[in-house]
Amino acid sequence: MSTFHFAEQDALAAPALAAADAEALVRERYGLDGVAEELGSQQDANFKIGTPSGTYVLKVSNPAFTAADLDAQDRAAAHVARCSGVRVPVAVPGLDGRTIQPVTGPATVARLVTYLDGDSLSAARYLAPPVVAELGELAGRVSGALATFDGPLPPRELQWDLRHAHDVVLRLAEFAPAPAAVREAADAAAEALVPFAGRLPLQAVHGDLTADNVIAELRDDGRRHPAGVIDFGDLARSWAIAELAVTCSSLLAYAGDDLPAVLPAIRAFDRVRPIADDELAALWPLVVLRAASLMVSGRHQASVDRDNRYAAGNLDHEWRIFEVATAVPIEVGTELVRSALRPATTLVAGTGQRIVAERAAARLDLSPTSPGLHGGTFLEDDAEVRLAGAALEHASLAYVPFRQPRLTRTRLGAAVAPATTGLGVELFTADPLELRAPWPGTVEVHDDAVALRGDGETLWLTGALRGAVAGDDLATGDLIGRLAGDGTPASVRVQITRLASRPPFFVTASMAGAWTRVCPDPTPLIVPGGPSEEIDSPLLARREAAFAPVQEHYFAEPPQIERGWRHHLVDVGGRSYVDMVNNVAILGHGHPRLADAIERQWRLLNTNSRFHYRAVVEFSERLAALLPEPLDTVFLVNSGTEAVDLALRLAWANTGRRDVLTVREAYHGWSDATDAVSTSVADNPNALATRPAWVHPLDAPNAYRGRYRGAEAGRYAEDAVAYVRDMVSGGRPPAAFLGEPFYGNAGGIPLPDGYLSAIYDAVRQAGGLCVADEVQVGYGRLGDHFWGFEQQGVVPDVVTVAKAMGNGHPLGAVITTKAIAEGYRSQGYFFSSAGGSPVSCVAGLTVLDVLRDEGLQVNARMVGAHLRRRLLDLAGRHPIIGAVHGMGLYLGVELVRDRETLEPAAAETAAICERLRELGVIMQPTSDRLCVLKVKPPLGIGLAEADFFADALDRVLTEGW
Repeated sequence: MSTFHFAEQDALAAPALAAADAEALVRERYGLDGVAEELGSQQDANFKIGTPSGTYVLKVSNPAFTAADLDAQDRAAAHVARCSGVRVPVAVPGLDGRTIQPVTGPATVARLVTYLDGDSLSAARYLAPPVVAELGELAGRVSGALATFDGPLPPRELQWDLRHAHDVVLRLAEFAPAPAAVREAADAAAEALVPFAGRLPLQAVHGDLTADNVIAELRDDGRRHPAGVIDFGDLARSWAIAELAVTCSSLLAYAGDDLPAVLPAIRAFDRVRPIADDELAALWPLVVLRAASLMVSGRHQASVDRDNRYAAGNLDHEWRIFEVATAVPIEVGTELVRSALRPATTLVAGTGQRIVAERAAARLDLSPTSPGLHGGTFLEDDAEVRLAGAALEHASLAYVPFRQPRLTRTRLGAAVAPATTGLGVELFTADPLELRAPWPGTVEVHDDAVALRGDGETLWLTGALRGAVAGDDLATGDLIGRLAGDGTPASVRVQITRLASRPPFFVTASMAGAWTRVCPDPTPLIVPGGPSEEIDSPLLARREAAFAPVQEHYFAEPPQIERGWRHHLVDVGGRSYVDMVNNVAILGHGHPRLADAIERQWRLLNTNSRFHYRAVVEFSERLAALLPEPLDTVFLVNSGTEAVDLALRLAWANTGRRDVLTVREAYHGWSDATDAVSTSVADNPNALATRPAWVHPLDAPNAYRGRYRGAEAGRYAEDAVAYVRDMVSGGRPPAAFLGEPFYGNAGGIPLPDGYLSAIYDAVRQAGGLCVADEVQVGYGRLGDHFWGFEQQGVVPDVVTVAKAMGNGHPLGAVITTKAIAEGYRSQGYFFSSAGGSPVSCVAGLTVLDVLRDEGLQVNARMVGAHLRRRLLDLAGRHPIIGAVHGMGLYLGVELVRDRETLEPAAAETAAICERLRELGVIMQPTSDRLCVLKVKPPLGIGLAEADFFADALDRVLTEGW
């Protein structure tokens, strides 16, 4: 017989106990002197007790619950700790040896349990996917442990037992902001459970495994990670899958509008405690019921226990959980979670007669890879109609396939993924078009659509149809309505649904698969053949199988990027990202002028530079003209690695020496020679330990965190000059000094004033050459200077450049003097198969033309200065920002754990980049410590996009990552 039944209780007001009473109780029953601090609870009274011997929690139970209830909770918690290793509170015996003590006044009982250090996970305003997965794993471990708990559980019927959730909602729905909507949601969820309820496994469940009841520990990445479980007060025998449903409903508060955000928890739970098919089918209905019961119970509790600040403070939070849980139909939520663990189901096409007469039909490609949407034309309002018009010149019907993400619906610079994917087929025609009933049904006429209600399925036709009559009962093949067709493209959207309500036509790409559960493919009703082919290729796995994994990719779960436009990148689902790192694409992505120029040249000629043609001459002249005298001679190569490698060979050939001075924390390439002079341990952890004897690394001239800081930074040059003199006196004068004139790889850090001047003088006096590696920082990126060396007021002997030269086309160059270039003849002749090809030279010339004509260096100065001010403002508000380096559009935001010690925040930086990607910003770490956000976008970026990045970074640093 049940000792407690929620339906028999009008209210469960928390016991009225003051902090002083709690202190007296602990002193009297446990012999501890402590200070009590009230903790929140919906139905109990909880106090944090600080004592000289440690910290505890006093839990004063609601009078409705017995000592046997509490004893079961203690035994279950101890069992979980033994079987799973999960940290749980341990009950402390009183002076009489009993863990459960009577309480006078409220006529109830109390326990003192150990306090688990750390905040609750709910203290985080954002939960990253790895943390969500860890919470799911924790729930799985607890569930697995409790499955073997064989201790007695007092019979009681709790309102938090999800077997009773529907009854709870119906009893308390009047307390909800929208009672009818809450009842409808609960009814739908309960109905969906009917086929499975009798088959769901039963066991002991924690019953409230939410972010509130999970203790988190702050780790090196700056994230709170699940570490322990508290509050077994809702322990009961219930459906095992209810444990995960409670956890998922808790996560909805952090999901925003992105329901797939809960899926890492489900996958992780399944890995620890496998989910059966029936349980998987029941999961989302239980999530909805939990959200509904939580919300109505919270409002009911606040109404009967008006002094309960905990219950009142959660009302908005609980309503938000309910809104997110019911944002999609039960069937869609169920398919979402099912597809996370099981293979995708084959799309089921609607059955019936064709709705249009057979005619020649052209498939329209509006996807992110569409060649018809070249350049930025996808942003034009009439882009879809324009492509349809072109297709209709050769066919009488054009259609956009089912579930095709549309680039035309992409929103540039959006913090959330747009709804790009159609849950139907859109038809275009310039001729009159009759649409006929695929099955018997009744016609409904709406403002913008006509519906045909059939037996279990509804056909929705959205568009300017004529002739449809509301209430008409049609037989198969009867006319529903006509699309007029006046010679210009007009469209109708064809959609089938098994829902009673009208579904959206467009959804996000991540939700499209789940929606097909209720919106099958109508293609067979429109054009001959079967359903549209669905492509769900495991591209990342294929990459890792065929592409050497040492060629790493950005991000833990990288989006598949197939398009770019200016300073934006677009994935296959139509989500756009602001590109803040792509210094290779200096003009931006998809520049039509560059694309046209390269295409024209490819159609004419592409060969090697030993042939004689105009482009190689003009490009070499243009490059040389950008450099000061006496730099007038150009070598053309394919990459920055080749450029630096050639510069070293020039130095060796001209001096007859081998020794090279370089700078620590620098990267110059991957060839044997350029790798030897690269000293960045981020690129090669063994770099400094494996340099050959001819490489001489100098201290990194980092005025922020190096040996000399601030006003003392001039000493870097003094030490470098002294080192050169020691080399000379030791009989090993340098062949060259190689360095970035603006410290790019370290995070966009300007060199100390006079640094290069002093080193260049010393090296030249020793007979060596001075090489400026401009591969990253040159070509106008600094705004005030076209070349980095100009900022130092020097002229190098050799300049290497690449990356930006071709805007992504493989192109590099070495510019030097005629005499130094001629010195290479002692090594033989020089040749690069594709270096200086006609296509490469035309690409290089066009990049220079666009840089000039679009004023991109000026833009780099103006937008860079604005963005730097924004970032400095963030540094004033977020202590994790230790410094903002750089100038123009080569900036570095250095993140530290402590502004005094400058401990690098490397793990945090990586996590912040992941969070920025979720918000629509592509960002990556740099420097040897990988704690600097490298800000080097295409030079055409505008103020709006700079602000979008700054705002996103502000949000991440405010909410967490």
